Amino acid sequence: VLSTMAMISNWMSQTLPSLVGLNTTRLSTSDTLTQISPKEGWQVYSSAQDPDGRCICTVVAPEQNLCSRDAKSRQLRQLLEKVQNMSQSIEVLNLRTQRDFQYVLKMETQMKGLKAKFRQIEDDRKTLMTKHFQELKEKMDELLPLIPVLEQYKTDAKLITQFKEEIRNLSAVLTGIQEEIGAYDYEELHQRVLSLETRLRDCMKKLTCGKLMKITGPITVKTSGTRFGAWMTDPLASEKNNRVWYMDSYTNNKIVREYKSITDFVSGAESRTYNLPFKWAGTNHVVYNGSLYFNKYQSNIIIKYSFDTGRVLAQRSLEYAGFHNVYPYTWGGFSDIDLMADEIGLWAIYATNQNAGNIVISQLNQDTLEVMKSWSTGYPKRSAGESFMICGTLYVTNSHLTGAKVYYSYSTKTSTYEYTDIPFHNQYFHISMLDYNARDRALYAWNNGHQVLFNVTLFHIIKTEDDT
Repeated sequence: VLSTMAMISNWMSQTLPSLVGLNTTRLSTSDTLTQISPKEGWQVYSSAQDPDGRCICTVVAPEQNLCSRDAKSRQLRQLLEKVQNMSQSIEVLNLRTQRDFQYVLKMETQMKGLKAKFRQIEDDRKTLMTKHFQELKEKMDELLPLIPVLEQYKTDAKLITQFKEEIRNLSAVLTGIQEEIGAYDYEELHQRVLSLETRLRDCMKKLTCGKLMKITGPITVKTSGTRFGAWMTDPLASEKNNRVWYMDSYTNNKIVREYKSITDFVSGAESRTYNLPFKWAGTNHVVYNGSLYFNKYQSNIIIKYSFDTGRVLAQRSLEYAGFHNVYPYTWGGFSDIDLMADEIGLWAIYATNQNAGNIVISQLNQDTLEVMKSWSTGYPKRSAGESFMICGTLYVTNSHLTGAKVYYSYSTKTSTYEYTDIPFHNQYFHISMLDYNARDRALYAWNNGHQVLFNVTLFHIIKTEDDT
């Protein structure tokens, strides 16, 4: 369009002056009227020049009385026709240009829309990439804890490799030793080991009962029941028989719970329940050689109950023994009669009026419950916290509360007593049962609702052939 308009402008500036006879005349810049010769029939008004020096003028048409066949008139008409033709061409070009311009505008709108869509797609791509990146990051976060595991696997693999190497080396060494010793020497060495084991067992049989030197612990086995109760194992049971019996409370109860092992006891896996024919008194019961020995409630009668048959095998009154909180331990709880067992046999600890409320020790026949022999001590039963027997010697604690220690001992072998000072840790501040188990070499205790064990250290004397 611009090219066409420039062409027309150039044509008019060059061709029009020659047609009107002005191509040799230069006008001044003044606003004066220059009269051309009358015979020419033209009037020209000169007004100014453009910056390039071209004349800007106004052409006045010839007078009406001029001859229409004049050559200049004819040229002018032709010129006007050309101008009109060019004007029509320009108009057509303008229409087409306007249509193209509208199309361009439409395309511009579409391009802007496409640009917005591309921008949206780009943003969506960024969002999608961000989403995918976040998902990958989350998966990586999930996998991060596996890194230490993999590191540990690598460490373990290295360690296993070292183990394999050590085993190969050890196998080689052992193979070499076996080759050097030979089959006969190995058998001889095995026999020497067996002989040594036999000699050690014989030596252990020569150990007499020891004297209590130290108490360590406690070890808390379980926390259950009320503040007062008893739990025990059978000191005469075989090594494979580790049954535990559990008797909660010190009165108004007849239920004994049995567990196959300490492990079952801790987990609560009860194997059997026994309903005794009588209620018990106190917490000082004992299981000995498959039977339960306990004090019948509100009496000084001792009951022997068989777990195997579920029947009472024997019962006997303990003569002159106080009962029902007449001569209990310091903490009370109907603990007048304390039944216990040690390496020597079955014992009853109690107090009588005849012994002024002091402790009496009686050795019992485990089958008939008959008193075989008794020893009278000078220690007040009510002043004792708890007591237990080890190798025929009674050990008495001075308290059932904090700061407890073994304060007094009485030997039935020599019928003598002595004051001792063997402390032990009363962790839960209230002991209501303390009994020695010869098989385990341990003290079983009920400590304020906790079932605990104490280890004991004994001083042993080895028998000689001269001992009777």
